[in-house]
This record gives sequence, structure tokens and C-alpha cells, in this order.
Amino acid sequence: MDIKVKIHTLHTEGGRLADASVTLDGCFAIRGVKIINGSKGPFVSMPSYKSGEQYRDLCFPCTKEFKQEFDRAVLDAYQLQLTQVQRPPEPEQAGPTMNM
Repeated sequence: MDIKVKIHTLHTEGGRLADASVTLDGCFAIRGVKIINGSKGPFVSMPSYKSGEQYRDLCFPCTKEFKQEFDRAVLDAYQLQLTQVQRPPEPEQAGPTMNM
């Protein structure tokens, strides 16, 4: 399955690390995915609603294997975004370069 992840916002304070959206096989989009800083490290939180005292996911992977694949894709995209934000800018070159 093709899983495309877009990290929309990186948060610098609080328990929420980032907001993301995910597209599955170009056919199904999930908005409101969150990356949360948990006691065991970052984890993926699906869009949810509160019912009484509990939160219930609106959508979710149906198998353990796909949940692992989904979570890995989201967390990998988050780590990549962090790396790009933290990387110092490339120095500008004076002119075009030629490879020979």
C-alpha cells in the first residue's frame, strides 16, 4: 500500500509534536493525525472524538501489521521534517557549476 504523509505543523511546546495528514493509495485521505510525545517516545494519534470520559478513534488501521506500517510511515515523515528544519541552510554558490 502506498502511504503518503504530509507534516503540516511542528509544535515546539506541549505534548503534541506535530499535525499530519495521510493519503492511502491516492484514494483515501485522513486529516487530523497527530504525533504526540508519550512517556515511551513519540506515537501516532488518530482523529478522535470524546464520548463520555473516553476518546474514540474516528478511523483506524484494522490489523496490527497495518497499524505498524501506518505508524512507521507517519513517524518517519515526522523525523524527516525535523531533520530538514534543523539542518543549517546551504551556502549560496557564486555561479553555476559544471560537472565534467
